[in-house]
Amino acid sequence: MNRPALVLVGPPASGKTTVGTAVAAARGLAFRDTDRDVEEATGSTVADLFVQHGEPHFRALEEQAVARALTEHTGVLALGGGAVTSAATRELLVAHGRARGTVVWLDVDVASAARRVGLSRDRPLLAVNPRAMLRTMLEQRAPLYTEVATHRVATAGRPPEEVVAEVLAVLTPEGAR
Repeated sequence: MNRPALVLVGPPASGKTTVGTAVAAARGLAFRDTDRDVEEATGSTVADLFVQHGEPHFRALEEQAVARALTEHTGVLALGGGAVTSAATRELLVAHGRARGTVVWLDVDVASAARRVGLSRDRPLLAVNPRAMLRTMLEQRAPLYTEVATHRVATAGRPPEEVVAEVLAVLTPEGAR
């Protein structure tokens, strides 16, 4: 059965892309991001999908992209920050963990995430008052990340190399390839 060597979850600006690409490079694996999958499938950016079709439409596309990637991809997989809001996606991630897969929650605090996001127009849920939205998002989603993660790695105030080293250390033997 194909399955990712590593799945990364976490809020926006937690470092999923930075850490994921570095871990993939260190292990000689491919990196895949489900937000990019949705963009490639629709020919539209995530931000535009939110504006033109609304969050529920995007979440349905994201749910399909995650389910597909969990069965097709064998490298490092990064999920969009809100992917865990889908009960179906959480079930798939919990099953992945139970099957000895590795799901790492990259945890970040509000101050660090706000610094990293800045005034990014690519993050539709953070377009207005990013700090308040991040705080709310982190509080609401923390239990969901906890539910699906096999490991939690704090990223706040840490250089990417240190976070990458910690993530590499928790990879399962299957993920170490």
